[in-house]
Amino acid sequence: MDISENIKYYRKQAGYTQADLAKLLKIKPTAVSAWESGRNKPLMDKVTIMAGLFGVNISQLVGDTFEFNDISPVYNKLDTLRKKNVYNYAVRQLDEQNNVIVFPTNTKNEVSVYGAVSAGTGEYLLDNTPELVPYEGVVPEHDYAVIVNGVSMRPLFEDKQIIFVKKTFEARSGQVVIAYYDNQAYVKKYVNDEKGARFVSLNKSYDDMPIDETHETQIIGVVVL
Repeated sequence: MDISENIKYYRKQAGYTQADLAKLLKIKPTAVSAWESGRNKPLMDKVTIMAGLFGVNISQLVGDTFEFNDISPVYNKLDTLRKKNVYNYAVRQLDEQNNVIVFPTNTKNEVSVYGAVSAGTGEYLLDNTPELVPYEGVVPEHDYAVIVNGVSMRPLFEDKQIIFVKKTFEARSGQVVIAYYDNQAYVKKYVNDEKGARFVSLNKSYDDMPIDETHETQIIGVVVL
């Protein structure tokens, strides 16, 4: 399916009307209608937001017919580290396209991991003594690292993946956070909109976790990678 069919399909799967989606994207409902009919295509920043709302990755949403000619508005909003990651990925894609053989470099590191966070049913976090764990890849600037336990944040994070976190007690709606929820630690997307504040799983098999007076909640970090 192309992007127009995918927007309509995933919008309905997520339970949004065209008006709901337009409100979240801060556009007119006629724009969503135009996308779904194929009369127009959304800019890349709107595609990115929709992918997060629908709990799918961007490639699933855009299909095979979308032209990525509007990436610069999204790229310009990234911080320096993420711009570097995008650039390095683009270079690798170009090398693959041109059949350039790139010899692997040694990117093995050891990172200090402070326990696990749940992408499922809950974990206890932050033992006093961190464990040194081998890690292959670029280690971003971070305050602590944790291991994901479970699959509720697929396709963003896989089970047993190491993720890196910056300490903070506040987050913007849409950010992926580490949070205590009834004394257990989770990795979830923080959402605060007209439906209320809640922690959301990208895997739609898992229910949202409402943030209200009946639950003890505290954000303790924002995931940086």
